[in-house]
Amino acid sequence: MKSTIALIYDFDGTLTPGSMQEYTILPEIGVKPNSFWKEVNDEVKKTGAESVMTYMRLTLKKAAEKDIPVTAARFRSQAGKIRYFKGVPAFFKAINRYSAKTNGRLSALKHYIISGGLKEILVGTSIAKNFNNIFACEYYYDEYGKAVFPKVVVNSTMKTQYIFRINKGKEDPSESINEHMDENKRPVPFKNMLYIGDGMTDVPSMAVIKKNGGRAIAVYKPKDTRGYRTCKELLKAGRVDFIAEADYREGSQLVKYIKLIIDTMSAEIKYSEELAAHKAKNSSR
Repeated sequence: MKSTIALIYDFDGTLTPGSMQEYTILPEIGVKPNSFWKEVNDEVKKTGAESVMTYMRLTLKKAAEKDIPVTAARFRSQAGKIRYFKGVPAFFKAINRYSAKTNGRLSALKHYIISGGLKEILVGTSIAKNFNNIFACEYYYDEYGKAVFPKVVVNSTMKTQYIFRINKGKEDPSESINEHMDENKRPVPFKNMLYIGDGMTDVPSMAVIKKNGGRAIAVYKPKDTRGYRTCKELLKAGRVDFIAEADYREGSQLVKYIKLIIDTMSAEIKYSEELAAHKAKNSSR
């Protein structure tokens, strides 16, 4: 029986109040976040370009104008500037302990990030060690270690590819996920997945997981009326099971919902095991 439960997180707006670029590369190249994202959106509307590729290209363009080399090492070193929602740094170990204590062998938790941000930044964060894998955008670097163009692009619809990778246990991007795999051979069933995101760009991921029996939670920044309204729309549309403030401290409503879902999944795993054992025991009589 499959007992792994996957907690899958968006990053920007889900684990952090702002986008990772706002804490890292944009201040370094002297660009204000609001003007940068406006330029990205204007170019997308004007040219029909893909938004993630556009921001990745404009980042390189703005850095070149300031004669600032963009390297993976620079991204990783900047990651320490990222601020998190309350409770995030301690959350992962705490929820692992809770699951182990409450459900024992019934559920082993794995944590994943699927983000439209930059993997080079994410792997340098203080919380990176908590994740079994991080899926995000990447640059191609030349022989001098300088970023020259986007190598991997993860937009809202591409995120679903990585959900299937987790589901099938094919987490290396070089592995094909197109071949058929029987449901009973997939290491992480969709029904054992919880997706946590903050907005409309998470809808395709939420839809895939919810449609296949998993769960989803939408979070919003405290005192963010617009974000709260977006989460309410997601709840109304059936995209998520719960909505909550992005507060990862022990005792918060969000953590209570996460624990409830873990306990529910663990109970379903136990039920499946008992049912299979019962059928096996009585099939020969």
